[in-house]
Amino acid sequence: MQPPRHTTTAGQAPAETLGVAPPADAKPGPHPSHGLEARMAGVKEDMDARLALAAIAYEVNAAHIETPPVDWSDIAAPPTPIAPDAPTAPAPTPSPYATPVAALLHRASLRLREGGWCAGALTDEEGRLCSQGAIRRESHGDRGLEAQAMDVLLEAIRRRFGPHVESVPSFNDAWANGREPTRMLEQASILADARGI
Repeated sequence: MQPPRHTTTAGQAPAETLGVAPPADAKPGPHPSHGLEARMAGVKEDMDARLALAAIAYEVNAAHIETPPVDWSDIAAPPTPIAPDAPTAPAPTPSPYATPVAALLHRASLRLREGGWCAGALTDEEGRLCSQGAIRRESHGDRGLEAQAMDVLLEAIRRRFGPHVESVPSFNDAWANGREPTRMLEQASILADARGI
């Protein structure tokens, strides 16, 4: 008597021959010979099902969270009028970090993002700053705090790029744009916060 023969398509082995049984609820996926659009439609269907399941799980997990009632009288009240000649200063953005070095590094990264970045000088003619210039500006003259921030920044840079980086200014000047120096200021703020400084 001959053993039963398994029929498979090219490139596929039946699960039984691999010694693995498919799960009971498994659906057959799109066949590799189907077109890209058919495979993408299958992936979309799978992702839609996963997102729907995640939404239900979120609703169930968040159902026990109590929210305080909203006082609609405060929301509907008209805004307090401001005198037309009174100067309005922008409200300072609260720092996500409570420690002084981490907060300084975070403010320096925001300054580079908002005010612009430069290389080769602490500041250029347009008022843009390098990494050290941003730290110095945000330290408001506290040289001890500035030195601590520079040390943490250099350590974060060396962790990411290796010990061959000589200094913060040489790292800053090696880039054509401020994306990486700004990102490293944020990484250094996370490092300083983790250390509690």
